[in-house]
Amino acid sequence: MSSRIRVVAAFAALVAPGLVAAQAYPSKPLRIIIPFPPGGATDIGGRYIAQKLGEAFGQQVVPDNRGGANGTIGMELAAKAPPDGHTLVLGQTGNLAISPGLTRVGYDPVRDFAPISLVMASPHVLAAHPSLPARSLKDVIALARSRPGQLNYASTGSGSAGHLGMELLNKTTRMDIVHVPYKGAASGLLDLVAGHVAVMFTSVLSTSQVMQAGKVRPLAVGGLQRSPSLPEVPTIAESGYPGFEVISWWGVLGPAAMPKDVVARLNGEIVRMMASADARDRIGALGAEITTSTPERFAAYIRSEQAKWGQVIKDSGARVD
Repeated sequence: MSSRIRVVAAFAALVAPGLVAAQAYPSKPLRIIIPFPPGGATDIGGRYIAQKLGEAFGQQVVPDNRGGANGTIGMELAAKAPPDGHTLVLGQTGNLAISPGLTRVGYDPVRDFAPISLVMASPHVLAAHPSLPARSLKDVIALARSRPGQLNYASTGSGSAGHLGMELLNKTTRMDIVHVPYKGAASGLLDLVAGHVAVMFTSVLSTSQVMQAGKVRPLAVGGLQRSPSLPEVPTIAESGYPGFEVISWWGVLGPAAMPKDVVARLNGEIVRMMASADARDRIGALGAEITTSTPERFAAYIRSEQAKWGQVIKDSGARVD
């Protein structure tokens, strides 16, 4: 009997610290690093998550904007934070799946983070100037093939998601539409509205206002399903290219080696709050859609996206400006 008691006591000694840690979490204010300046979709989404986590935990959650280098500075800071669950980061397509394949960054997007959950996504949309004689993806393909190298497209810069997404579309559809890089979405959109470029493949987030005003024409979206923001616009996948997907996505992560019970608790709270009508309204107003996941599915998605965009970078010869 005494040996059994000793075994039970030893087991309790092993599991007790983890149980205490889970019960005590969070033991102090949290911060969520937003690796971009204030004002954009990442900032708005990050602040919403901080607010709702604070309400759920009864603890302050501080949004911490750490912009620079396409979001990689903030990601590096998060990777090096103590893995106690009190520092989180809102990562996205660019700084987790694209930038590590284009340039040297101070973190490994797979090894240095504990993925918690995806939170939102926005499909890219192929938008054209109204003067372009094309009302569908099929029309653009036919026009581009009849005028190889004569049509052009704007992007937010070399190596951006819009650039790589359009290069993937070029390859998939066997088009030859010429890249014209801009420094940011605003200048590229201005030239699209002015008719100086024919098309642009960028997120619904950045084009919603000019599309609603009729200044550009949406032709196809890059999600696997139609966008609630553009329900009448077909997907590229349903337009003859099944499986084609180009979206911007965001997710919450922490430093690697975070306790699994803390990751599980954060995942549960994030999935719960993002399922609310309030979240759907707030995120929907950005032109984005709620999408949550298990930590394991998010980790697998990061790996698959990194492999996908790494191949596009290799095939296109893309470089950062």
